[in-house]
Amino acid sequence: MITRTELLAYLDDVLDTSRFQDYCPNGLQVEGKQQIKTLVTGVTASQALLDAAVANHADAILVHHGYFWRGESPSVTGVKYQRLKTLLTHDINLIAYHLPLDGHAEFGNNVQLAKMLDIEIDGRISGTGEPALALCGCLKMPQSLDAFSSHIEEKLGRRPTIIAGHDRAITTLGWCTGAAQGYIQQAAELGLDAFISGEVSEQTTHLARELGIHYIASGHHATERYGVKALGEHIADHFGLQHTFIDIDNPV
Repeated sequence: MITRTELLAYLDDVLDTSRFQDYCPNGLQVEGKQQIKTLVTGVTASQALLDAAVANHADAILVHHGYFWRGESPSVTGVKYQRLKTLLTHDINLIAYHLPLDGHAEFGNNVQLAKMLDIEIDGRISGTGEPALALCGCLKMPQSLDAFSSHIEEKLGRRPTIIAGHDRAITTLGWCTGAAQGYIQQAAELGLDAFISGEVSEQTTHLARELGIHYIASGHHATERYGVKALGEHIADHFGLQHTFIDIDNPV
């Protein structure tokens, strides 16, 4: 068991949250009980995750996508009301880390995705946030676009959307999980063979073809499962907490 105060102090230190200018509050978003012994982790604090956490008698929920995003309505109505009511009724803490979890050198979504896909990390791609979020690296052996796409599907359980930019094998690549399709330009400027993210925009197709780089959209949810799961496992081991990662199906 650990206190909420101790857990938050540890997480803020490990994730170095002060370095990031984010679109939402990082750390505690909804206050619950002070003593924490059971932790549930998940990608997004949807109602389905909250209900599963209640069923697991969670004292705290740790997610990548929480609440109170910049520009959203401050009114507590509808979906927001129901979600907050669930947390407050059951005295559950909601803790969320967005960009600090994307960019962490050990538990980050981008580092964890590289592990899942057997990519060797060479460095970070400048111009992808401050500090830089996107990574670059290489495959151990060159692969065709079709072979690498099949590898992604096998590892992530989701067929990626592929935009072919050339006819060479893939050796070097860049990646940034979630909705980072806008970083394709920086990846192309480095001469990388491919860029992986979660989502794809209409304009990304034309950019990939004209820049001569493969673009691989592997799913926002599918690419961001692994950071919060790894962080939750670390916390559970470090503090002796009960931990359950709950994957709420999301094809996007």
